[in-house]
Amino acid sequence: MKINNLQDLYVEELRDIYNAETQLVKALPKIAKAANSEELRAALEDHLEQTKEHVTRLDQIFESLGESPKGKKCKAMEGLLAEGDELLDEDIADHVLDAALIGACNRVEHYEIAAYGTVATFAKLLGREEDADLLGQTLDEEKEADETLTDIAESTINAEAEQDAEESEEDEEGMRAAKKSGKEK
Repeated sequence: MKINNLQDLYVEELRDIYNAETQLVKALPKIAKAANSEELRAALEDHLEQTKEHVTRLDQIFESLGESPKGKKCKAMEGLLAEGDELLDEDIADHVLDAALIGACNRVEHYEIAAYGTVATFAKLLGREEDADLLGQTLDEEKEADETLTDIAESTINAEAEQDAEESEEDEEGMRAAKKSGKEK
C-alpha cells in the first residue's frame, strides 16, 4: 500500500498496533505462567484482559474507518516478545527471572506508549475525536501498566532478585572453599 497522506499513515500505524496487540494477547498467558511472584502474575493476567479490550477498541476504530485491521506484521513487537521468550529458556533464579520479565514487559509497554501516543496525535489532527478518545484511553492504560510493573519491581522483586544473587554468591564461595579444603588434604 502506498502511503500518500496522514490518513494512509494513520491506518498503517493502526494496523501495526493491532498486530502488536494480537501478538501480546497470545504471549501474555505464557509470560504470566512463568512469573514466580503472585503479584506479578496477577498484574500480567489483568493486563491480558486489558489488552483484549485494546484489540476491541481498535476493531471499533477500523470499523468506523471502513478498513481491515489485517495486513501488517509488527516486527518490533515480534522482536520484543522473542527477547522475552529467550528469558524463559535461560536457567535463571526465580526472583531474578521475575525482575527480567518485568524489564521485558516494561520495554513492551514503552513501545506501546510511543505507538499509541503517535496514533492518538494523528487522530486529533485528522479530526477523528472518537478515535482519539479511544486511543487516549488505551494510552492511559498502557502507562498505568508500566507504572504497576515498575512499582512491583521497586517494592519487592528487585530486592528479592538481589538477595537471590547474594545467596547464590555465598553458595558458590562455600563450594569453592569446600573444593579447596578437599584438595589440601
